[in-house]
Amino acid sequence: MNPLRWGFRAQFLLGFLICAGLLGYAIFVQLQLGIEPCPLCIFQRIAFAALGVLFLLGALHGPRSSAGGRKIYGVLAFLAALVGAGISTKHVSVQLFPDPMASCGPPLSFLRETMGPFEVLRRVLTGTGDCGNIDWRFLGLSMPMWCLICFVLLAVFALYAGFKSRKRTLI
Repeated sequence: MNPLRWGFRAQFLLGFLICAGLLGYAIFVQLQLGIEPCPLCIFQRIAFAALGVLFLLGALHGPRSSAGGRKIYGVLAFLAALVGAGISTKHVSVQLFPDPMASCGPPLSFLRETMGPFEVLRRVLTGTGDCGNIDWRFLGLSMPMWCLICFVLLAVFALYAGFKSRKRTLI
């Protein structure tokens, strides 16, 4: 059961299931463990959701490789994962090199109500305050570090699935 030998649709379905599992775990951590997400965490969730939607669309559509549709899905999923990796990298840098003068900013819901979308994006990506807190660790790595690892692996997986030449299979 080597997923690297599976067909395009099965590989993209696996990518969707991984994204859905990661989002499910993030919601579990929030609701059951009581760890509230910071604005950068929410943006990472949005990136995982966008990546998951692209994986699901690719799996459901299952384009022919001769038309180049698989490559398009692979590149789009790669770009979504790259955006998520960029957000995760920013979050990791905020955690590793916190600003000593930073204070916890307002919640994302308040920012959305009082500012335009681009101002909210700029404000969140200059992440300070609670984005620097490390509330959860596994094997010595914080959640944004694990998100970065997952985004990089999913980006490579998307390119592999989209560009791999394969024999015709049923799925």
